[in-house]
Amino acid sequence: MLYGRLDELRAYAADRLRRVLLESGGTPQARSERESFSQLYSDDLTKYDAAENGLCFGRIDVAPDESDGSTETDADATRHIGRIGILDETGDYETLLLDWRAPLARPFYLATTAQPDGVTRRRHIRSRSRTVTAVNDEYLDLAAAEAAGVVAASDGVAGESALLSALNAARTGHMNDIVETIQSEQDAIIRSEHKSVLVVQGGPGTGKTAVALHRAAYLLYTYRKQLDRAGVLIIGPNSTFLDYIGQVLPSLGETGVLLSTIGDLYPGVRATRTDSLEGGELKGSLSMLDVVKKAVRDRQELPSEPVTLTFDTYDLTLDRKTVSKARGRARSSRRPHNLARPIFVTAVVDALADQLAGIIGANVVGEGNLLSRQDIADIRDEMREDPEIIRATEELWPELTPQQVLADLWSSPERLASAAPDLTDEQRAALGRDGQGFGPADAPLLDELAELLGIDDSAEEEARRRRWHQQIEDARGALDILTGSASQEFEDELDSEILAAYDVIDAEQLAERQNVGRALTTAERAAGDRTWTYGHVIVDEAQELSAMAWRMLMRRIPNRWMTLVGDTAQTGDPAGTTSWSEILEPYVAQRWKRTELTVNYRTPSEIMAVAHDVLAAIDSSQALPRSVRESGFPPWSMRVEPAGLHAATAAAVADETGPGTVAVLVPAALVDEFSDLATDDVGVLTVHDAKGLEFDAVFVVEPGIIVSDSPRGLNDLYVALTRATQRLGVLHTSELPEVLGALAPRAQGDARQ
Repeated sequence: MLYGRLDELRAYAADRLRRVLLESGGTPQARSERESFSQLYSDDLTKYDAAENGLCFGRIDVAPDESDGSTETDADATRHIGRIGILDETGDYETLLLDWRAPLARPFYLATTAQPDGVTRRRHIRSRSRTVTAVNDEYLDLAAAEAAGVVAASDGVAGESALLSALNAARTGHMNDIVETIQSEQDAIIRSEHKSVLVVQGGPGTGKTAVALHRAAYLLYTYRKQLDRAGVLIIGPNSTFLDYIGQVLPSLGETGVLLSTIGDLYPGVRATRTDSLEGGELKGSLSMLDVVKKAVRDRQELPSEPVTLTFDTYDLTLDRKTVSKARGRARSSRRPHNLARPIFVTAVVDALADQLAGIIGANVVGEGNLLSRQDIADIRDEMREDPEIIRATEELWPELTPQQVLADLWSSPERLASAAPDLTDEQRAALGRDGQGFGPADAPLLDELAELLGIDDSAEEEARRRRWHQQIEDARGALDILTGSASQEFEDELDSEILAAYDVIDAEQLAERQNVGRALTTAERAAGDRTWTYGHVIVDEAQELSAMAWRMLMRRIPNRWMTLVGDTAQTGDPAGTTSWSEILEPYVAQRWKRTELTVNYRTPSEIMAVAHDVLAAIDSSQALPRSVRESGFPPWSMRVEPAGLHAATAAAVADETGPGTVAVLVPAALVDEFSDLATDDVGVLTVHDAKGLEFDAVFVVEPGIIVSDSPRGLNDLYVALTRATQRLGVLHTSELPEVLGALAPRAQGDARQ
């Protein structure tokens, strides 16, 4: 019945979409409505397709006299829980399926034997496509359990069999949603009503990412009107991670969310370069504010020697004093560079016009100044169009783009030395570059420069206005041709009821029709607009963001409604943070709330026992999250000769014959050497690229180099060890770091245990 109703909904949406796409013409309002409906029905189809697999995953039986303080009908006493809500519109609008985000569905995740919340039985339903593959019942009421001839559930983890089945399943390279197995501490965060910054601190495998994504889906469901209009932004640590999580929200019925990295958040720029650790750390520090400000001011130049300009056969002089005065007037306006440029140009032109008036007056002996105010005004207008004067003002106060300023800064040792005099030669060398492109740490600097420069769009707006008027003229001409193309003899024979072209459409409507295209989603419009402000922002691996990245992000969320998930023990970026209060309080003071996830669902206890020593070395005050399972595979280490490291790693990977995914985590310098091991199921990655990901088996190569490569090398090692869901192996050519003493040594050539 559920799938029958889903098919009806899908067919209705497809039919309505087809009808909308076949419509044409109409008023601008009608076209706008048509585009909105087109987007609505397209989103519905996407939602219904995504809900196909695992549509209904649970059921709760609620005691009629205990539910919500009221008596329930038989239908209400049994609630089916699913990915989307479905009503039976053929009868009394009975709820066939409750959306997992609905308040009435919440007992499915929270009910326990100690606090059943009126639930007598909870059923977990697992399915593949439209076929049920398993059913698991938990009785939370002793009387109901005895009546059914079973023992009531007593575990503290809701749906343990369903949960463990999901945890032990082989990974596919894409993250699955946890909508069927959300636990109580996760549910509390997902549905939190905190309206400022909510920090979710959690160790490896605690489900931080899953909680963040499900919170996005919950907020879009609960605050649909507000967030559909403003949008939700999700920031991830790298593009691999975004691809990994990309299917989660569509599977929950949400498609209008923008996913981005910090490096790709600035419109029109993609991070294609990799900064050194020192360069990235410098670019992420707040000291760069003074550097980029100075870089902009350095482009507001004074001539070293007087400049001679010829205007209307007269030689005029543009000296340092004149330019300095004009520059001072423009700067005192406190406008951004590009928006202050017209003030500078006006001041220069005024000075040159006065100079010309003085020259002309001096040449007419005894007559005084023959130029009237209107004459001088006309001269100023001509000067504004004079190529030589335009060229001079552009050199002294050019119109700039953020990309231009930053590229010039990094590629010019002279400009960099002027803008960053407090940095050492070595630090400036770490910032400098040859070639094209920007790195992830450049995006916040581009954003800062955009604020300093401003955008003078008056010329673009005038060009749009002219194009629009030209389109109307072209449309009017086309209609004139259509109307006048018939011969007079034919027109005389026309019935008076036959319509001419002008009777059907006017020139403005025809011109507008040329501009009609597919309606952009909120996410698409936001992605192309640097000044867009979102309704909610979610940041994964938030501890990795630099101070400059936080400035960039905060501009996009003035209401400060954010969800940040991360683990300060896993901070690998030298520009990242180890203190939530240090990074947040400048923006929200004390108006932020910290929550914590304490249960490790990913990493088995055998591996976490090894990771414990690494965490203790990083921060002994942090508690290790509790693992809910064991894998049965002891983590091991193997020392090999340097010449045999690649072969030993290849043999270990080949020996990993189980289903699922494998990761070979290597220092950055070894990626190319080990790249031949990469396949569809095997990834060769740096620790940075593995952030937020998980694999069935992980092989960490040369952990000593990983530790020594970065000031936060131990944090990187902690991340590397905790990516595995089943097996962990460590291969090394020199002594192991002391923190890995809990690994079981394995001789080269030993078979997999």
